[in-house]
Amino acid sequence: MADESKIMTQQSLQAVSARAHADGAPAPSDLLDLKGRNVMVTGAGQGVGRAIALGIARSGAGAIIVNDINEDRATKVAGEIEALGVRAWPMAVDVGDLDAVRAGIGTVEAALGPIAILVNNAGNGGAEGFSGFPVFWESDPAHWHRYLHVNLFGVMNCCHALLPSMVAQRYGRVVTIISDAARNLEARQAEYSAAKAGAAGFMRSIAADAARHGITANCVAIATMRPDMAPAELGAFLAADRTRSQLARYPIRRFGLPEDVVATVLLLCSDASSWTTGQTYAVNGGYSSSL
Repeated sequence: MADESKIMTQQSLQAVSARAHADGAPAPSDLLDLKGRNVMVTGAGQGVGRAIALGIARSGAGAIIVNDINEDRATKVAGEIEALGVRAWPMAVDVGDLDAVRAGIGTVEAALGPIAILVNNAGNGGAEGFSGFPVFWESDPAHWHRYLHVNLFGVMNCCHALLPSMVAQRYGRVVTIISDAARNLEARQAEYSAAKAGAAGFMRSIAADAARHGITANCVAIATMRPDMAPAELGAFLAADRTRSQLARYPIRRFGLPEDVVATVLLLCSDASSWTTGQTYAVNGGYSSSL
């Protein structure tokens, strides 16, 4: 009886698989393969963006558009991607400049064809660090634009430039990297938190508008990444009382690494998430959580 039940289960799974293939759904082994689609990753010259670009390059992408405001960084990462046997295109553009974004994407698509996947990773957390911020009511309004420019308007600009092409393709994936500052109580981060929360709300609205065109839009919320420091400097940083106090807030007792973010982004870029849109996924070592 057990063998008969097993055979029936296998036959049922085969029937479901056959129906799925008849409907054009991908086979399970193909779900994370990007099938030669062109992908643009913003802020990909270092850190999380670089890790995402390299991870996607290993997952069947056609070409990777490596955006960074710094041309040398973009060119270097593009070289790393091409060493993997994948075509890459460095695009040194400030995502906060809509005209520059449009021009850069126009040049890329004329050479490589349409871009089907956009990862909005470019962000600005502030060179001086959040600990130096005043409370919001004592802040200089001229300071606000610095965080809105990239973290919010950069996302909007890239979407405005690329969504028409995705609509024409009847296919698209948009993944935006936000911060737990958009989801959690964070002191002295009002401007930054507003920009990241704005980007998340923007993604939810895009998800509602674009779904009928075969386009999904989701966010990945990350917490603090481990600083990129020389080993001796990093050791001192991690041993400092302030760092140890901060790490105590993480159930997984370490800061994030760029590679920690890649798998979730790849999932949301792939056909495995074709029925997932308007969501925010936290990749944060347990720093914050929600139902």
